[in-house]
Amino acid sequence: MPVPDFLLALRSHVGHGLLPLVGVTAVVVNEEGEVLLHRRADDGRWATPGGILEPEEEPARAVVREVREETGVEVEVERLTSVLAQEPFTYPNGDRVQFLDLAFRCRPVGGAPDASGDESLDVRWFPPKALPDMPQRILDRIGHAHEDRPGPFYLT
Repeated sequence: MPVPDFLLALRSHVGHGLLPLVGVTAVVVNEEGEVLLHRRADDGRWATPGGILEPEEEPARAVVREVREETGVEVEVERLTSVLAQEPFTYPNGDRVQFLDLAFRCRPVGGAPDASGDESLDVRWFPPKALPDMPQRILDRIGHAHEDRPGPFYLT
């Protein structure tokens, strides 16, 4: 997956130092209650679609863009479901990041699962009780999207 130009520019100033970034995650749920997942091209693991905000981009628009780019599915955002800081992470090249992740529940409104882009090896709908092996943080975001709560989940 290509590194956005704005991030390359930041890295030219901070080197491998820790960068706080805003990320978005989509939990896309269809009428049958299935969850849309893609198998990432970078590590081969199943995940919910998502990515980082680009400069001046609205989070809800970013999540719609990321779902389209990674899965071929067009979505409509229903609601913000969680706001969580992820643990700092170091990439193999030494770059350090920490994401503030905004997760949204979305519903499909068009398109079809398509893994022909460079970010996904496979795209599929999964019943919530038959999800593939994924990190707990992703399973938690899927769980938060299925909760009936008046606002987003966050840690206090």
